[in-house]
Amino acid sequence: MTAQSLKAVLFPLSAAICLLALTYKAVDARRRPRDPALIALLIAFTGKGVSFTLSTPAVSATVDAATGVPNLGALGIHLCGGVLSSAAFLAALVHWVYPRERVARAVRARVVVAAVIGIVMVALWWSASRGGRRSAHFLLDNAGEPAVIAYLLLYVTAFGTAMTEIVRLCRRYGPPSGSSWLRRGLALTALGASACIVYCLNRAFVIVAVQLGWHPLNWEILTPIANTVGIAGIAGGLTMPSWGPRLAAAVRWCRHYRDQWQLYPLWRDVCAAVPAVALLPPTSPLRDRLHPVDVEFRLYRRVVEIRDGLLALRADPGLGTGDREALRILDTSLNDSENYADELAWLRRRAAEYRRRTGPSPDRADTDCRTDPPATAGGAPKTTTWR
Repeated sequence: MTAQSLKAVLFPLSAAICLLALTYKAVDARRRPRDPALIALLIAFTGKGVSFTLSTPAVSATVDAATGVPNLGALGIHLCGGVLSSAAFLAALVHWVYPRERVARAVRARVVVAAVIGIVMVALWWSASRGGRRSAHFLLDNAGEPAVIAYLLLYVTAFGTAMTEIVRLCRRYGPPSGSSWLRRGLALTALGASACIVYCLNRAFVIVAVQLGWHPLNWEILTPIANTVGIAGIAGGLTMPSWGPRLAAAVRWCRHYRDQWQLYPLWRDVCAAVPAVALLPPTSPLRDRLHPVDVEFRLYRRVVEIRDGLLALRADPGLGTGDREALRILDTSLNDSENYADELAWLRRRAAEYRRRTGPSPDRADTDCRTDPPATAGGAPKTTTWR
């Protein structure tokens, strides 16, 4: 695959990543419209999204043809993706990690520097583009011209310095941060910024390569790869503190749902043998599976009720009928741990053993337990009926 064809695939993908991150943070902005760090992230993702859209070869060619200005797309790529977005990403990080009294000065300094660099880059681009024709690879095709050399050096210096600063801030403030998701997010952000630094070094090397008679297009494939890895890391890392806890909660819910379903056959039979332990009597397997509410509480109750039922069976051999002998296997090694996680792990193992001994899966029938009245008119003893 050539560099051009890879750009046609990876740059739209990178633009989609930016759009996804922008949309996700825009939802947060509705709840926190005055959060400066959030506003900076919205600006950064917008700039990056515009840059990657223009980086798609067909899009930049269309922009140049529609405006009649050669290489205007290239200028938009470098200003939006290199200068504007980098300053905005830095501003967001500064709001997160700097002491409050230093934030305003630090952000102002970065904005001023970015504005000056942008103005100089526009002037250099104008000088290099006057009377010229459109170049499919503006930086590579014109790397021998003084104005383009200065433009390229200014661009990679500004972009690379910003990415280096991002890596420094992430490495410095990530480890001591109190939130585990913030630490992970900053680590991923540093990884993405490092990929962008690789891109900057590759672009800077173009100047040397041209002087040596080499052809930078031979390794141009590195450009879309480094940029895609970079934006994926930065976008994922800077949004991770907000979506990470939600992802963890979803994974935890799935684990609890699985655990309570694995315990269902054992819990159902224990409750049938000792009905008094059940806060709510077991329902059919289908109804139990289709009840996704309060999963964590229901799992906790299931663990408690199984434990209490097994203890009751041990204390009173006369309790229960039917699957009493099958339940006896669990009575020989009751777990003495007071740790809930250990208790749950033990019960999962015992429930698996119980299923193996009793045969069919929880879906074997729509069973429930029915306890007959304590005594009939003729004085018959209480029994538990299974069906």
